[in-house]
Amino acid sequence: MTCVLTRLFSAYPARAWFAALAVGVLGVSAAGMVLQQMLSLSPCPYCIFQRLLYLLIGVLALFGFALPLLRLLWCAAIAALAVAGMGIALYQSWMQWFPDTVSGCGMSEPDAVERLVDGLGMAWPQLFLATGFCASREWEFWGLSMANWSVLFFAGVALYALLLARHAGRAA
Repeated sequence: MTCVLTRLFSAYPARAWFAALAVGVLGVSAAGMVLQQMLSLSPCPYCIFQRLLYLLIGVLALFGFALPLLRLLWCAAIAALAVAGMGIALYQSWMQWFPDTVSGCGMSEPDAVERLVDGLGMAWPQLFLATGFCASREWEFWGLSMANWSVLFFAGVALYALLLARHAGRAA
């Protein structure tokens, strides 16, 4: 399987893969925002922080598109953000699976993520305002919450970044 993926990645220039990644992660972020508006969902601080990570990954992918010769730097940064996002999404998933054990995320003294999101929410409320609780599962698709899906998406982005780092095709 990895050999097939490596050959597929080698068939196109790195710029194309960075562009596809940017479109994908920015699309995931946009889809979350559209669902939030259409279904009147209340995103929690960890949801908003994951949105921020998707946006940062999208910006780094655009940098990779613009400067593909620094591919390894962009891939390392993207993979690091994806792993961090996966950790945040796993933690939020745990809070949703075991809500009785939750003492954080809107229910106690704010942690660093919550303080960052609060500051961003005051500066850009349309994009970063957190109004929900992390333990709530307001939306599910195929039995998975948005946080559960985010774990899978971040894992996919991390794998994508690793494959792109191994890219043997042309840089441009």
